[in-house]
Amino acid sequence: MFSKQPIRSLALSLGLVLGSAAFATGAQAVQAGIDSAKSSVTATFKQMNVPVDGKFGKMTGSIAFDPANLPAAKAQLDVDVASFDLGSPEYNDQVAGKDWFDAKEFPRATFVSNSIKPGANGGYTASGTLTIRGKSANVVIPVQYKKDGASQVFDGVLPIKRLQYGIGQGEWSDTSLVADDIQLKFHIVTGGQ
Repeated sequence: MFSKQPIRSLALSLGLVLGSAAFATGAQAVQAGIDSAKSSVTATFKQMNVPVDGKFGKMTGSIAFDPANLPAAKAQLDVDVASFDLGSPEYNDQVAGKDWFDAKEFPRATFVSNSIKPGANGGYTASGTLTIRGKSANVVIPVQYKKDGASQVFDGVLPIKRLQYGIGQGEWSDTSLVADDIQLKFHIVTGGQ
């Protein structure tokens, strides 16, 4: 029997998938790969009303972004859901299991952009499809962008509902144990060209 603490792993995993995909939508005009060593996606959720953070350790993808040519912008981000780290091997194994991410059946969470538009405060709004655990939903992500030498940096937060993606099956679907709301915070850095 699993303890209630792995629930936070489930919520975090969901956050990872969404967060990674969300920030990858803004990119440079020349397609650039994501520098996973400098990039991060974290998920924050509440387990029994206590905030919990988890981080996805592995991601791949590419971004094409030029602020002067937004119609040509595109991004794809793939996050390895088994790389979700809650700080405990036991919890990490539990969230990779069937009740949470089901990483054997659905090893990646994916975000694919379909448009990027100007947003608030000098930022951008990336629209696209987030797929986690085989369930897809349209998402709109506010993204802040900056150039850093030859690299581009994209930051943002995407709120999601874990149950919409089937994260947390059986007893873990009880939102009094693990909240449905997850904040996916991303910091995506492209490799310099």
